[in-house]
Amino acid sequence: QMQLVESGGGLAQAGDSLRLSCTASGRIFSSYVMGWFRQAPGKEREFVATVSRVGDSTITADTVKGRCTISRDNAKNTVYLQMNALKPEDTAVYYCAAGHAFGYSTVRVNGREYAYWGQGTQVTVSS
Repeated sequence: QMQLVESGGGLAQAGDSLRLSCTASGRIFSSYVMGWFRQAPGKEREFVATVSRVGDSTITADTVKGRCTISRDNAKNTVYLQMNALKPEDTAVYYCAAGHAFGYSTVRVNGREYAYWGQGTQVTVSS
């Protein structure tokens, strides 16, 4: 079992920046592709970004492209989501997730392909 704990969420104003962190334990972190997803009230969960096991490949959703960057530090068992130029529509609970992957450069955008999920961290952006 892998445990994932997100942090870094909070209240922000439009245009601000936040960096979300997700620290893993219980499994070999570098064996997993990592992703960030979010869910706004009344909406379905949506993909935000994913990073490969070794960090050489990423995909970012069009809704946040150019404003959000995903990265990971395998030595610290941590994945990050740097969010810039925040908008009110970024308000959501943000979840990190870990998925099995054999390939070092594999990335995954489908939430069903992730085996472990954190509890989420709330991000609220006011206009």
